[in-house]
Amino acid sequence: MFDDAWLSDLLQHRSGMLADALVAQDLAATLAEHQPDVDARGIATRELLRALDEVFERGWQPADVAHAARREATAGSVSLAVALVAEHARRTDAAVRAPDAWVDQLRELRALPPGDPAVVATWRRAERRSPAEAWRIVLLLAGMLHGAARLELLVPPPSRWGPARSRPAGAPASGDDRVLRRIRGLLAKAESTEFTEEAESLTAKAQELMTRHAVDAALLAAGSPPAEGVATRRVHVQDPYVRAKMQLLAAVAEANDVRLVWYSTLGIATLVGVPGDVGAVELLFTSLLLQAAQALSAAEGAQGRRSASRTFRRSFLLGYAHRIGERLRMARLRATEEASAAHGIDLLPVLRSRQAAVEDRVAELFPRVRTTRSRASVHPDGWYSGQAAAERADVGPRRSSLP
Repeated sequence: MFDDAWLSDLLQHRSGMLADALVAQDLAATLAEHQPDVDARGIATRELLRALDEVFERGWQPADVAHAARREATAGSVSLAVALVAEHARRTDAAVRAPDAWVDQLRELRALPPGDPAVVATWRRAERRSPAEAWRIVLLLAGMLHGAARLELLVPPPSRWGPARSRPAGAPASGDDRVLRRIRGLLAKAESTEFTEEAESLTAKAQELMTRHAVDAALLAAGSPPAEGVATRRVHVQDPYVRAKMQLLAAVAEANDVRLVWYSTLGIATLVGVPGDVGAVELLFTSLLLQAAQALSAAEGAQGRRSASRTFRRSFLLGYAHRIGERLRMARLRATEEASAAHGIDLLPVLRSRQAAVEDRVAELFPRVRTTRSRASVHPDGWYSGQAAAERADVGPRRSSLP
């Protein structure tokens, strides 16, 4: 019964039931008894790689797979998912054939070749998993991969990659890349310092640089059609309070003329906008999320035991997001007006042209997208505590000048 054909059929055609944790656990115990060597013949590796390839053809990217493995399967499956992505990259020559965005994700996941043909067996030995635990993770990951919904195709999947091409290691960075590196450096310092005032100052400089770069780009485009393309990027938001965190991401995106579309059941958002703006939004969101977590911890301490509810925490994040959005929009409007006055150019037509290009791209990618609003109950103390924390978060060039 428990031969290679049975295992292959289980992983290919019966994956729906594998998403059930209890079913996966019972099957794993049985497999561990009959195949304690865990994929010594490579059947599971073969089927998982086949499922991974199908997922990529349905619009998924490497970082999406790692995110979903943590969220939908189990945290222990992430290392196996990354190992499978690395082996897939080796087999497809992704390092020299895949789009730049794909290779960047492989690099961030540390999944660039060389991979290992015996993925599951090698992973199990490295992780020192028991046979039952290893099989349980394999089954849950198979269920997640086969059950993955189709996503919008933002970059070409492996079947559409062209021949190998060179990527000069010493190629000069683009203006956007240089700016994003500077923003990333400022935010990294802000997150690592133990001094609140220093963190606020560094975060303020990062936002100032974001606004100035966007205005400079608009100035260069004044009087001519938009020369920049429209970029897309997926952002992954982890539990808990995914909806509230998405509200913060939406607030940062809206204030920077970036559109956001998100999959409510996956914790995955797609940012659509001018390339430099998209990258900067993700960076600022990540930093503000960390600031919010620190502020929430302080607020809970001040509130005492009454604050230890999910409603309080979610409401805190919603209030924080609402006020951050207001401050960001006012800061950007002021910076735009100051730049227009300084250069004697009305930037609004240029900015509207860029926004129109973004809206066209959103309509092309998401023709059936709909706007939703959260109707969940709000804890008043949490909401106002979040707004107060947002007042203390530096998001503009000078704290005293922000509304």
